[in-house]
Amino acid sequence: MESEQRPTPPSREDPVYATPLRVVAIGGGTGLSTLLKGLKNFVPAPGESFRPATEQPTIQELSAIVTVSDDGGSSGRLRKELNMLPPGDIRNCIVALSEDADLLSQLFRHRFDKGSGLEGHSFGNLFLAALTSITKDFAEAVRLSSEILLTRGHIYPATTSNIELEALLEDGTRVRGETKITASKGRIQELFLVPPGVEPLPQTLEAIARADVITIGPGSLFTSLIPNLLVRGIAQAIVNSPAIKVYICNLMTQANESLGLTAADHIRALNRHAQAQLFDYALINRTPVSDELKAKYALEGAAQIVADLEAIEQLGCCPVLGDYLEEAGVARHATEVVARDLLEIATQAAGSPRKTALEPNPARR
Repeated sequence: MESEQRPTPPSREDPVYATPLRVVAIGGGTGLSTLLKGLKNFVPAPGESFRPATEQPTIQELSAIVTVSDDGGSSGRLRKELNMLPPGDIRNCIVALSEDADLLSQLFRHRFDKGSGLEGHSFGNLFLAALTSITKDFAEAVRLSSEILLTRGHIYPATTSNIELEALLEDGTRVRGETKITASKGRIQELFLVPPGVEPLPQTLEAIARADVITIGPGSLFTSLIPNLLVRGIAQAIVNSPAIKVYICNLMTQANESLGLTAADHIRALNRHAQAQLFDYALINRTPVSDELKAKYALEGAAQIVADLEAIEQLGCCPVLGDYLEEAGVARHATEVVARDLLEIATQAAGSPRKTALEPNPARR
């Protein structure tokens, strides 16, 4: 098969790892928090020294840039009632980067199932709301929450401006609001921020500028990934950064957002909204979804994303195939495998010409 001849993650025999890496992960929703869970394992815990360079790649600085356009559920309620930014995706990232066994992490995940005004809210969302009220600064509330949970990374909202999403559909109609966009039936042609031209945090641009690796994805194309690129200066900062830029491709299409879109279509949409060619590499799953899960997703109109590798290469992006699928009632990325392959690709690519094909690993073909 054609896919058998494509680049795979580099061999792990006799690895030679460079100095610890600075990684910036951009996205939102469950996709970003899933990736962070894997990357966290390569960041020394507070008080822990860096691992020997020949043992495994190490991250010296991990930063997450998170979209803040959610207007549904607990986040949407807090946004409307308290006039604050939606905390849900930020909360998921804080939990993902914290110590899972820690009681505070469990508290942040706790969701109330009853109680007037409390039902449906998560403790973490309420905690962030309280800190925002105290500090009068959402970004500072996020920083303090991260300190309390001893996270192994920095978490930055893409912007602290109060934004909404607006989608232009192929039939010419416009839909305002993330929840309505997700529920719409038409194919999205273009996405806008309302208001346009909002500013990012200075720390966000600084993290991008000094990064060794920048990832976008996995996550919902139009409601988790693209909104970050529409914040003033972020897309250009990515282009200007000397970092290796990697797209982590979704496993399945998403009804009402990416139905029928191939892997290359996802990259085209990201490039189009960034008004630039963004990626050096794309991590793409090659493990087939089971018949049982395929049938389950088909009921929602979703299917496994087509990996059109030649089209990806024509976009100036080197596709890298790996076994990134985990099944547990739903399709999820095998986060530790994705994280390790990402760091090994970055290590190998740092010492060779950009967009070069990676050495295949025979054991994984």
